[in-house]
Amino acid sequence: MQITRFGGPEVLDVVDVPEPVPGDGQRLFDVSAAGVDFADSHHLLL
Repeated sequence: MQITRFGGPEVLDVVDVPEPVPGDGQRLFDVSAAGVDFADSHHLLL
């Protein structure tokens, strides 16, 4: 999901993005789940 503009749930877009590649001195972590809490959703609607 990607948010590119302000608004309600209709601004959540499913997009394909390239696989990230870590740079020198960086690490890449595989995140299998993430959450959105009330503060995140409230901030989105402002």
